Amino acid sequence: MRRQHLRSGYTTGACAAAAAKAATLLLVRGRESGVRNQKTIKTIEIPLPDGSRHKFRIQDTGCRMQDKTAWASVIKDAGDDPDVTNGAEIMAEARFIEQQHNKDKALSTTVMLLKGGKGVGIVTKPGLSVPVGEPAINPVPRKMIKEAVTEALKESLELRVMSYELKNKKSSQLLTPNSELQNLEVTISVTDGEMLAKKTLNQRLGIMGGISILGTTGIVKPISSDAWTATIRSSMDVAKNLPEECYVMMGDYLEFSLLEAKKHAFKKIHLCAQWAKMLKIAMATPQTHVRHGAIDLKKAVEFLEKLDNVSQFAGYEFNTAREIFDFINSSLVTRHSSLFLKVCTAAKKYAEKISPGIPVNAHLVSYEGDIIKSSG
Repeated sequence: MRRQHLRSGYTTGACAAAAAKAATLLLVRGRESGVRNQKTIKTIEIPLPDGSRHKFRIQDTGCRMQDKTAWASVIKDAGDDPDVTNGAEIMAEARFIEQQHNKDKALSTTVMLLKGGKGVGIVTKPGLSVPVGEPAINPVPRKMIKEAVTEALKESLELRVMSYELKNKKSSQLLTPNSELQNLEVTISVTDGEMLAKKTLNQRLGIMGGISILGTTGIVKPISSDAWTATIRSSMDVAKNLPEECYVMMGDYLEFSLLEAKKHAFKKIHLCAQWAKMLKIAMATPQTHVRHGAIDLKKAVEFLEKLDNVSQFAGYEFNTAREIFDFINSSLVTRHSSLFLKVCTAAKKYAEKISPGIPVNAHLVSYEGDIIKSSG
C-alpha cells in the first residue's frame, strides 16, 4: 500500500510575521492615501529563516486612521501535524507612536516595539529563551516579524520614491525605513489563545495567559519529534530554576530526556510512568512510542517470569499490557507488590545506564494517578 504524503504547514511565528507585514502595509497606505482609497490585502509574501519565500492568505484586515492603527490576521494551517493551534487566528496590529523628542532614549533607539496582545502568554518563570515579563514570542519569530515589517516599509518607501520621481522627474531624499520603524509598534494576539493554552504545556513552563509564538524554520513538519524534544529541553531549563516545579513531561522520549537531564547536571531523577511504559523501560526500550518500541506481550510475560523467578502466567494469553497489569493486581495478591517493585528496579537500572552518575528513582503510577510502588 502506498503511503500517503503528509502535508507540511506553518508555525505560529510565520503566521504572525505575515500578519504583521500586512498590517504594516495597510497602516502606511492608509496614512498616505486614506482608508477609503485602500485596496484589501488578500495575500502576503514573507521570507523564512532558510531564505525561501512563502505566501500566506490574509483572513481579515482593518484600519482606524483616527488612532493610526491597522490590523491583519492569518489562519494558521499546520498541515497534517496534530497541532492544537491549527486553525487559530493569529492577528497583528500595527500603529504609529509619537516620538518623545529623545526624552525616552529606549524609544528613540528601538527599531520596532513588539508587544504581546490578548491570547499570547507572558513568561513568568526563568529558564526560557525569553526573559521573565516578556510576551512568549520566541527569538526566531521575533526576528521573522522584524524582517517582514522591514520589508513592508521598504516596499512602501520604494513606491513613494517612484511616485515622487515620476512627478518631479528627479531623485528624491525621503525618510529611510529605519527612521520610520522607530515610530512603529506591533502587537501580536491570538483569538481564543487563553483557551488553546490549556491544551499545551505552557502553564508548566511558567507561560501564563495564552499560547507561545513559536517556530525555528517557519515550517511545521507533520508528526515531527522536534516539538516534543524542544519542550523537554525547555522544561529542563525551567525545572532547573524552579524547585517547586521540578517535573518534565517526557512523552515517549525516555533516552533523550535522561540525556538532557545529565546535560543539565541534575543530581537525582524521579522517573514516573504507568504500567505499559514502565514495563517497556524495564525491558530496556529507549523510545517507548509504539512506532519504535511496540511491546511484544509474549516477551513481556517471559521477562516478568524471569524477573520474578516464578511461573505465574502459564495458560494465560494477554492482548494488552493493561491486561497483564490487571491480572497481576487481581490474581497475584500475595506477590504483586514484589513484582511491581522488581519492574521498577529494572527500569531504574536501565535509566541509570543511560545517565550514569545520576541516581534514578522509578515510580510506578496507577491508572488512577496514585504511586503504586517505587524503586527506592
